[in-house]
Amino acid sequence: MAAALCAAVFGGILASASNAYAAHAIAQYGEPKYPAGFAHFDYVNPDAPKGGTLVLANPSRLTSFDKFNPFTLRGNTAPGVGLLFESLLTGSADEVASAYGLLADDVEVASDRMSATFHINPKAHFSNGDPVLADDVKFSFDTLKSPQAAPQFAAYFAEIARVVIVDPHTVRFEFRAGNRELPLLAGGMPVFSRKWGVKPDGTRIAFDQLAFEKPIGSGPYLIEQYDNGRTITYKRDPKYWGSALPVRVGMYNFERINYKLYSDGVARLEAFKAGEYDAMVENVARSWVRRDVGKKFDSGELIKREFVHHNGTGMQGFMLNQRRPLFQDVRVRKALDLALDYQWLNRQLFYGQYKRIDSFFVNTDLQAKGLPSPGELALLEPWRSKLDPAVFGAPPTQPDTDPPGSLRANLLEARALLAQAGWTYRDGALRDAKGQPFEFEILDDSGSAATMEPVIAPFVRNLGKLGIVAHFRVADFAIYQKRLDAFDYDTTTIRLPDVQVPGTEQVDRFGSKAADTPGSDNVIGLKSPVVDSILKALVQAQTREQLVDATHALDRVLMHGYYVIPHWYSATHRVAFKRGLAWPSTLPLYYSADDWITSMWWFKSPR
Repeated sequence: MAAALCAAVFGGILASASNAYAAHAIAQYGEPKYPAGFAHFDYVNPDAPKGGTLVLANPSRLTSFDKFNPFTLRGNTAPGVGLLFESLLTGSADEVASAYGLLADDVEVASDRMSATFHINPKAHFSNGDPVLADDVKFSFDTLKSPQAAPQFAAYFAEIARVVIVDPHTVRFEFRAGNRELPLLAGGMPVFSRKWGVKPDGTRIAFDQLAFEKPIGSGPYLIEQYDNGRTITYKRDPKYWGSALPVRVGMYNFERINYKLYSDGVARLEAFKAGEYDAMVENVARSWVRRDVGKKFDSGELIKREFVHHNGTGMQGFMLNQRRPLFQDVRVRKALDLALDYQWLNRQLFYGQYKRIDSFFVNTDLQAKGLPSPGELALLEPWRSKLDPAVFGAPPTQPDTDPPGSLRANLLEARALLAQAGWTYRDGALRDAKGQPFEFEILDDSGSAATMEPVIAPFVRNLGKLGIVAHFRVADFAIYQKRLDAFDYDTTTIRLPDVQVPGTEQVDRFGSKAADTPGSDNVIGLKSPVVDSILKALVQAQTREQLVDATHALDRVLMHGYYVIPHWYSATHRVAFKRGLAWPSTLPLYYSADDWITSMWWFKSPR
């Protein structure tokens, strides 16, 4: 999903300081950790050697690509393209809500928070040698909000009214509302050259038609070569302008980064064991224990290590598409949740490595616990008549089959809920009042099917005991992505990325308008005036306490709605890698393992 990419790659979810001032950095609350003139982030090695070619496999389920433009809806973007683009500001990985100058060397937030003005570093230039100017920033913004970009960008930046060019190196973002998030949404916007897509004769290729036209960005890497949509190599730009910036010291140490895309997980793993690439982030517990083994692991040529992180887990689970009438009754959704035997899965498949997700904000203080606070009640009380009374109590606990619990007891409860919702077992199936059977499809892509099938099979068996027929449908990734963008699925497995400071991305995930926006992150199709009201309070929060109250209220409503059958999480990144790779002694707090490897690791002896 493009909005998620924007948030993850460009650090768009941050917030502004309280008073107008010019500064090297801004923080949501208090002061940034790093003062003006700081040398580098604490979690990098400023003396890391440069050089060598890092070879990686598919960082996602993507098995091929047909474009370099990550900002449009059509097609599949090449992995690693984020290495080409930069933004005005960039976040740090050991603070939840601070941002430091990147393309901009100065930012001033108006006292009423209705605008933010950025001064562009005169040294900043694009890969073609052109300076980064205010015209390029405005062009990037106008393009991303236009119909030629993926539609969720217009929603993502909806509260940014316009961009004004003050002078060639100064640009002002003007907002529709004075909330704390908007200045940093502006600062996190990717910036690209207005010459991207311009032909030698001066005509321009439409933005939504850009495919293999190489982007003109200001990032540390360039596309060196690619082949057949299955491999791509990035070369460090020898003229990269930002190497000496404090936010870039000790980073992007590899001379080249090469991605090889494999057709499925089995081929990907066997290629790693054969030495075809250098590092692999393992997301499958069974593979980590049983398959990521062999002579090269025994000899130390390949190494396995778990790295602790402090990320919120996000939400991963079976998403129940509310656009389907079948899932619009909360009793039905809760019954489906009761049919998943997580404890059995954790014993038999996951080797006890996981914990059950029981919140949309697990592993953070944003998870709702206990009874609602006064601040939460202020948001919930106006909607009491439309809410389940249980929302005003403790958050729901996930079903448990460890003694004294049992799967049988859970299925009996599920059967009673289904009966209340009008579903009864007759003529060999669970049927509604019209005699229609309860039947649906669980959609997955071919890249993860081998991983999910052992999980889905027992879930389908349990559903069968209720008279429900669930079909497991596997699609090629390209077809799968098209169906996701068009919301053409009953149920599918999705992970909503974690955020440390919830903001506008939550509107794209759960807001009513996003439910009708193709390609948005509202995969569950939720349309709720209650949730819309809470989301409004969340993005307008003026204090940390208000933000926490709004997030807790959102978590309560979503969890009591049973829109997702939650999966599981781990508080470590599992990484297997070749001997000879190294990383900083101080770990970041909040980080993606894939991005951490490409941006902060190095070869002990560059090759």
